[in-house]
Amino acid sequence: MTLSPWDIAIVIAYIVGVLALGFYLSKKSSKNLESYFLGGNELPWYYLGLSNASGMFDISGTMWSVGILFIYGLKSAWLPWLWPVWNQVFVFVYLAIWMRRSNVMTGAEWITFRFGDGRGAKLSHIIIVVFAVISVLGFIAYFFEGIGKYSTSILPWDMSFDFFGYHISSARSYALIICGLTSLYTVKGGMHSVVATEVMQFIIMTIACIGVGIVAYNMVSFEQISEVVPATWNQLWFGWNLDLDWSNSAFPKVNNKIAADGFDLFGILFMLMVLKGIFASIAGPVPSYDMQRILATKTPAEAAKMSFLTVCVLYIPRYFMIIGFAVLSLVYLGPELHAMGDAIDFEQVLPMAINKFLPVGLKGLMLAGFLAAFMGTFAAFVNSAPAYIVNDIYKKYIRPEASDGRLVRLSILSSLGLVVAGIAFGFNAGSLNTLILWLSSSLYGGYVAANVLKWIWWRFSGNGYFWGMLFGLIASTVKFLFFPDYVDIFVFPIIFAFSMLGCVIGTYLEPLPNREQIKQFYKQTKPWGFWGPIKKEVMAEDSDFVPNMDFKRDSFNIVIGIIWQMAQVVIPIYFMLRQNTEMVIWSAILILTSYLLKKLWWDKLET
Repeated sequence: MTLSPWDIAIVIAYIVGVLALGFYLSKKSSKNLESYFLGGNELPWYYLGLSNASGMFDISGTMWSVGILFIYGLKSAWLPWLWPVWNQVFVFVYLAIWMRRSNVMTGAEWITFRFGDGRGAKLSHIIIVVFAVISVLGFIAYFFEGIGKYSTSILPWDMSFDFFGYHISSARSYALIICGLTSLYTVKGGMHSVVATEVMQFIIMTIACIGVGIVAYNMVSFEQISEVVPATWNQLWFGWNLDLDWSNSAFPKVNNKIAADGFDLFGILFMLMVLKGIFASIAGPVPSYDMQRILATKTPAEAAKMSFLTVCVLYIPRYFMIIGFAVLSLVYLGPELHAMGDAIDFEQVLPMAINKFLPVGLKGLMLAGFLAAFMGTFAAFVNSAPAYIVNDIYKKYIRPEASDGRLVRLSILSSLGLVVAGIAFGFNAGSLNTLILWLSSSLYGGYVAANVLKWIWWRFSGNGYFWGMLFGLIASTVKFLFFPDYVDIFVFPIIFAFSMLGCVIGTYLEPLPNREQIKQFYKQTKPWGFWGPIKKEVMAEDSDFVPNMDFKRDSFNIVIGIIWQMAQVVIPIYFMLRQNTEMVIWSAILILTSYLLKKLWWDKLET
């Protein structure tokens, strides 16, 4: 990629600005663990919301989104439901409120709050710590590999060198430099530095997104797009089959990619996405940066507002950029993509489009924006995991009386250790990649069932949580080792059922322990669900206690919230494609759903 002096200056100015801001705020995080990991619960919710959005604006996800929009057109708007992307709606409607009421620091500490200190609760506590640490190590290795490959595709300098007979490629040199710079302000400044720099990063990314969208809108017309794509490419709705045939289009080889993805039976895929999505969303956030932002807010109401803002600011600018790059690539990158032959790498669409279409200045801003996206996500993970080592292992089991200063110093060392270990995994990705994928995917495969029941079932115990996670781990591992070619979404019901079996067996292996702790959890958190016996006991002991009767309202708000979020995805796409009727309809839907959320959710938060 060719860069002008102006583009290089913009990227350098961004890096210097981030480091200066991070170090300037570092003193605020040195008081104690709460200051280091949660900002002392004094950060405004809107800063945390922008920070959370910045952490979700990752490079790899953006490259993937550009690729699938290129291939699937408007139907690609449904594919993020695989995760599901609307789990954030469940979070802001009610889960953030429930979680923040716990007044804990980490997801593992929340497990103790939920189940007490019995043997099963301790086993559950340990398995969550293992889950959190391994996930972060895997993501650091993943980010290390990803930022290296991305940097070599956009930066023009050869950074390879030999070190004591070991050859360091340009990709790894770039990755070491960028990860090292990010770690400097993250480790030094803790939560205050991470949030402040991520707010700045989000502003840069938003400006860059708008700039890319404007360039694409002025360079591409609807007629130009129609000439190169299948007839159904610009249609959102679908039947049992995908009904998207590229055979008579400008890119017939795209059909090979669709066949490899296994998404042709789109109706069945959609039903499974909804099924998985509901359970995965009820389970709540995994113990990562998203949960940390929730626990860092001042009040439960502000936790909900923070999660709402994350969705509110993320999708329209991001998809304005994604559709911009996709249509530029469809219309103008034909020769470059055809030159790849049968092995078209759709992840290269994004860097090729940046190099070919963005003018001087905007290219530098875009590169700074994607660098910000990486640094924000990387910093969020690096800042979240050490809390599990220091607070949930060292302070809980080794040295409960340790001073605040010692705990903060140990947190800094833990952060550095995790970064070094993650980068070591990244350096040996060829040999360790399978292990990392197995650990992270298998642990997550067992996460859903146990974490659904922990919110809604009174009888569920720490023992049941541990055995449910373990059964899910076994089922996911069997799938990973013996059926690696099966798409995860198609085997999810089997893994979920096996994990649920473990939850039930583990729960009934013993009488319910820590009954008083369960009552304290129910009284403080006030969840809805199957809490009959516990609810009766709490109400008998406290005549002023009012149980949660908001299940129907929360369910309605979730449906409204999913439609509201979907509108934010498709409006910029329809705008770029000049499908004005559809854009106006979805804009009206966005206004209506926003009004309903204001009346039925936002106005009810304080009460």
